[in-house]
Amino acid sequence: MKFKYLIIAFGIIIVIIISVAVFFPVLLSGNGQRNFSTGEASLRYILFPLLIFMVLLLGCMSIYFFINYRLFSLLEREDWPALAYYLENKIYVKGKFSAKNVRLLASSYLVISDFQSVLKLEAKTQLAKPSEISRNTLLFGSARILGGNYSEAAVFFQSNIEKCKPSDKQWVRWFYGFSELLSGSFRSAEPEFSSLAVSSNDVLITGLSAYFLHSSIQKKSADPEKCRGLSVSGKERVIASIKNIKNWNKEVSKAGTDIHIAIIRKYIEEARQWIFT
Repeated sequence: MKFKYLIIAFGIIIVIIISVAVFFPVLLSGNGQRNFSTGEASLRYILFPLLIFMVLLLGCMSIYFFINYRLFSLLEREDWPALAYYLENKIYVKGKFSAKNVRLLASSYLVISDFQSVLKLEAKTQLAKPSEISRNTLLFGSARILGGNYSEAAVFFQSNIEKCKPSDKQWVRWFYGFSELLSGSFRSAEPEFSSLAVSSNDVLITGLSAYFLHSSIQKKSADPEKCRGLSVSGKERVIASIKNIKNWNKEVSKAGTDIHIAIIRKYIEEARQWIFT
């Protein structure tokens, strides 16, 4: 979360508390048409617990904000080397292998192109909190691709297809195929792209799979006609789903700025041109 958004959220909570304190008694009063003594008792029993809850919520937000002030400020400045140093202290010195810390440190390393440090983090995390490896399969796999270790990336993605988060599974499958393609194993990449082109419920995955079947795999395929047919089918699925380039761009925006999307942005643009021209 951006630092400024946290400030906005913090301000909204304060406004809510003040609004409740000012307007809630008026709403309960029934525009003055109530028994005063009974109304005061009802107001006390309803308003006081609510105000106490709001104050506690504000207190918790304040504590969270000040504890993480350094982290938020580094994120806001996008000072990735300093953020990496800060998180290294959290993880390696204090042993805080939380989901947030692991994800942010891996992302920081990737931004500054320190791929070996990502693999070091993976090894340490595997010992301390192995569940975080499968939760961040796309990040750790991306480090292997960016480092040029395509065969190793393929093995890593394939071994985590059934372990990763359900929401990441199709992307992990796609990156497995992509890693095989980069390593020159067209026959291994073809089944994944063929399956995703006709079955994925993600427009980008469908489009990218169809595009690579068309641009790279068809000429190496043992059955080029079948490969071409699957490519066309995937392309038609995308067009039927989103209709035009504008909606494709919206899907790209929705995918956000995640590292695994950033490293294939060139191919996303190429797929767009192929599908809509």
